[in-house]
Amino acid sequence: MKVLQKQFLHPRYWPNWLGLTLMRLSVTLPASWQLAIGKCIGQLMWLFAKDRARIARRNLELCFPELSEDARHNLLRRNMQTMGMMPLETALSWWASDARLAKRVDYRGLEHIQAALAKGKGVILLTGHFTSMELGGRLIMLKQPTYVMFRELKSPLFNAVMLKYRNFHSEGTVLQADMRGMLRALKKNKVVWYAPDQDFGRRTSVFAKFFGVQAATIPATARIAKMSGAAIVPYVPIRQPDGRYLIDIGPELDNFPTGDDLADAQRINDWVESQVRRSPEQYLWVHRRFKTQPEGKGKLYK
Repeated sequence: MKVLQKQFLHPRYWPNWLGLTLMRLSVTLPASWQLAIGKCIGQLMWLFAKDRARIARRNLELCFPELSEDARHNLLRRNMQTMGMMPLETALSWWASDARLAKRVDYRGLEHIQAALAKGKGVILLTGHFTSMELGGRLIMLKQPTYVMFRELKSPLFNAVMLKYRNFHSEGTVLQADMRGMLRALKKNKVVWYAPDQDFGRRTSVFAKFFGVQAATIPATARIAKMSGAAIVPYVPIRQPDGRYLIDIGPELDNFPTGDDLADAQRINDWVESQVRRSPEQYLWVHRRFKTQPEGKGKLYK
């Protein structure tokens, strides 16, 4: 989809254009200013995005029952602040130059990607829905050409812009439902960026625990690895307090897949959980991760 289309000139898209313009301008600001603006946006979300805050609060109640109510409240506020950075980081991922981004990132474990590629079967670069996910993908691409999975957005204009710049910076985009496209990329011994940690409903999922709570989990990671022979290399992007980023890449998952969909899905959830616990304020808690339950849909969010 092209960005410059007649339909996008309609007045209903003007607020979107204003948002995109402000995002583009934010790329020119120093990191300290971006952090300050992100905190302000997060505060506005705290005040006005009540539904999102309610979902995040409920997720934190389910996942951190050992914390006091005050501790979860403080964690929720910090989470809203990290979410406020998401539009600025998305802007950086689209418009910042390679040279500028390279000054703000450190890498740990790049050798694990190269070791996996040496096997010749492709690499599934596994991550979770962290608030720095979009920028994290771009930072990986500074060091390693990568295909990215894409799920369409609700806004046609933002959808078109995101597709344009993901295609520009990556080796290619694979639509979420296009598993054959993913397999073709892996067959060419490519790296494919993949984040499966969301609720896609009962039909395509098994129920594995996430923070001790039953969560509908797609077994696609293991099935694709089995069909392709690809290595599963996990990584997580972590925003540092000074505005720098750490791209932390782990070794290939050994003995994966096992052929047991539930056990493999549980292993993926356990890895995501371990990374979330490192920086819980940087996870996308506003997603209804536990929406689909064995007993019925939406039960835990009523």
